[in-house]
Amino acid sequence: MARSRPEPMQVVKHRRDAALRALVDGVPYIRFLNISFDRRGDELTGVLNFDEKLIGNPFLPALHGGVTAAFLEVTAVITLSWEHMFSDIESGEIDAEAIVTDESIRFPKTIDFTVDYLRSGLPRDAYARAFVNRAGRRYASVRVEAWQDNHAKLFAQATGHFLMPQQPRDKG
Repeated sequence: MARSRPEPMQVVKHRRDAALRALVDGVPYIRFLNISFDRRGDELTGVLNFDEKLIGNPFLPALHGGVTAAFLEVTAVITLSWEHMFSDIESGEIDAEAIVTDESIRFPKTIDFTVDYLRSGLPRDAYARAFVNRAGRRYASVRVEAWQDNHAKLFAQATGHFLMPQQPRDKG
């Protein structure tokens, strides 16, 4: 029996990008903060695109601490959601439009989130990457790092625990 031919890479990339875009565009707060995500394979990097409205202390100037915390938490939640749905996206079981319109797609809920502010966030773009320490059916633990010009010089880091969304049960 012959194996089915794999999909062209362009089709796979398009499906991944469309799914990520739909996931991110489904949260108005992400659009308000102007956070985007750079995807390389299954790895995501959050990008907080600089805007003057993000400044908390105009005398330094420095990014607002709440913006920094929100950026780290959004990066953790989107990364967890992405990893949770990645196999379904790859197999084509989840369509990009379904992510926006299907109400059964749920985000992980934050149990606790602790931010360490290591230095002032400068008035420029910031980047963050989340690392999933553990992701089970009900609970996940995530570590997030944020930097600006040099990945080795973090300006914030965080640890969070999340309640994973439960899959809807078939009724029948």
